[in-house]
Amino acid sequence: MSTIGNTLPQSVLDAMNPGTTTTKSTADEAQDRFMKLLVTQMQNQDPLNPLDNAQVTSQLAQLSTVTGIDKVNETLQSLIGSYQSSQTLQAANLIGHGVLAPGDKLGLAEDKALMGVEFPEAVDSAQVVIKDASGNVVQTLSLGPQEAGTVPLLWDGTKSDGSKAEDGTYTFDVTAQVAGKEVAVNELQFGMVTTVTTAQNGVKLNVPGLGALDLSDIRQYL
Repeated sequence: MSTIGNTLPQSVLDAMNPGTTTTKSTADEAQDRFMKLLVTQMQNQDPLNPLDNAQVTSQLAQLSTVTGIDKVNETLQSLIGSYQSSQTLQAANLIGHGVLAPGDKLGLAEDKALMGVEFPEAVDSAQVVIKDASGNVVQTLSLGPQEAGTVPLLWDGTKSDGSKAEDGTYTFDVTAQVAGKEVAVNELQFGMVTTVTTAQNGVKLNVPGLGALDLSDIRQYL
């Protein structure tokens, strides 16, 4: 009986069984190259002018710095991945919910229209002016004193003359005063989150009428 021996080179066996090879990280490869260069340098140094301890220590410190930066990058990538996953989960939970984000459009349906105002500071008084598609003022709402923060508002569709406005899209402006001087405030438009999109630049909430919004664009969830 004849015996068949294993005469295949190890490189061929490794290629046929990739699972048995070990893949080194960039940092490990850099460390291996550095150590080979350092050992070669020490082996071939001039006996009359050998490397001093300061040179060796300096080169080892540089290697440690490069390795540390690589590890920090790996950690940051892991944290970014976890943060994006958390953002996606948070955004997905908002599908079907109402939000307030910067905008001045107002949709009236069945005598209900939601909007909001963001006050950067406390104000003595504030007014909301609602206009139709032609720019005509249909109602003015007095809000009185307001604290700093986001305030959701509901308009029942009643016009200044007491009649009911037709369903449709309106616009609104908000003015506010402190000690008789006008201060800037932000109008907030209401919308419903319909879908969520994930991309390289982050998670986007798709809100009809407002577009694709970042989570940071949302001033209040309703």
